[in-house]
Amino acid sequence: MNRGKTAVVVGAQWGDEGKGKIVDVLSENFSIVARYAGGHNAGHTVIINGRKFILQLIPCGVLRAGRRSVIGNGVVLDPMAFLKEVDALCAAGIQVAGNLFVSNRAHVILPYHRMIELASENAPGRVKIGTTSRGIGPAYEDKMGRRGLRVADLLDLELLKTHIDNACREKNLIAHALFNSEPLDPDKMYAEYAAASEKIAPFVCDTALLLNKALLRGESVMFEGAQGTMLDIDHGTYPFVTSSSATSGGAVTGTGIAPTAIDTVVGVTKAYCTRVGGGPFPTEASDEKGDALRARGNEFGAVTGRPRRCGWIDLPLLRYAGMINGISWLVVTKLDVLDEFDQIPVCVGYKVDGKKTDAVPAQDSGFKKIECVYRKMPGWRTSTQGITKLEKLPKAARDYLTFLEKESGSRIGVISTGPEREQTMFVSDFRAKLQELTQSKTQAQAKP
Repeated sequence: MNRGKTAVVVGAQWGDEGKGKIVDVLSENFSIVARYAGGHNAGHTVIINGRKFILQLIPCGVLRAGRRSVIGNGVVLDPMAFLKEVDALCAAGIQVAGNLFVSNRAHVILPYHRMIELASENAPGRVKIGTTSRGIGPAYEDKMGRRGLRVADLLDLELLKTHIDNACREKNLIAHALFNSEPLDPDKMYAEYAAASEKIAPFVCDTALLLNKALLRGESVMFEGAQGTMLDIDHGTYPFVTSSSATSGGAVTGTGIAPTAIDTVVGVTKAYCTRVGGGPFPTEASDEKGDALRARGNEFGAVTGRPRRCGWIDLPLLRYAGMINGISWLVVTKLDVLDEFDQIPVCVGYKVDGKKTDAVPAQDSGFKKIECVYRKMPGWRTSTQGITKLEKLPKAARDYLTFLEKESGSRIGVISTGPEREQTMFVSDFRAKLQELTQSKTQAQAKP
């Protein structure tokens, strides 16, 4: 039997590229959608027939009937946020039971993680990263420090009680000494999380086994990234990054499938650029044009509601993302946001001390020395919203996409011109690639 095919969908910028919609659109072609990194700090917005769904932990594939969704071991799981999201989906008529699986090896976020992160982010003299203060970073710290609590441990109530007692004793002392925080009550915490563990238990399994068995049966799997390449803990604009592996390599370590199982990588980029929180942003437009991008693109965080910083597309960073992830295909979202601009600046290169450079700085201080080299592309001054055929786009819009494709080194396979599923156009070669990826897929919906 042929092994099933896989695709990894990653953000090629600083997150918020529209991966939620793209994963939802592409999930029609895959049996399983698996999330491999991050926590409920990542918001994916999907609009279906005018109904808006904001998913923070659960993969977007859950919105497709008959598709299974997996939360992999690389994700940090807040049990309360998870159950709240499940309840909201069930209330909306989405079939969750039997279609959603949580790794027994995923690490758990507990209240003291939020306490530590919130206090640390607001401590005097600390560099503000711009986190969501939802405990993501401290949960990963405990994971790497080998003192974390995993989902399998959450279900072991005796172990859970011991862990919470010991952790609260330690974390309360640290938080009080460093930040003068109020202590957390371990007995109350245990009661709440013991009750939550009973509700989570039906979703829990060995998801690495589930995924590998599915691939052996010939089923196709899509791996859903969170955040974006430039927020990756290793390859992003450190320290203004997330705490997990947001690049395509995270799909392997974050789900338990082999590196050789990855067939293609799809990078998602906006037609311009945004980022949330602090940190470098070479092409940021801190003027009325940046304000116009924010207003037209409704650039406010799906999770936090924070206004996003807006600017122009950065080709050196896009090429860097292509290299780090092995991106074969690009998806360009929010093309329609650029409809009203006379000219569209595109950053085509960097200069440092007057000399051209291909290198992306490793330090924040390095970005401060960068001078962006821009090429101004002509705008099209006509609506592209909802166009679904490439030839129907204005010539200037097609020229813009052709230029991005040539300069990025990755082929454009999909263009999004609005938030709805139907407001999407596929390049014919990418359709053929999708058929190749899914032709060996079986329709079996076998459970683990």
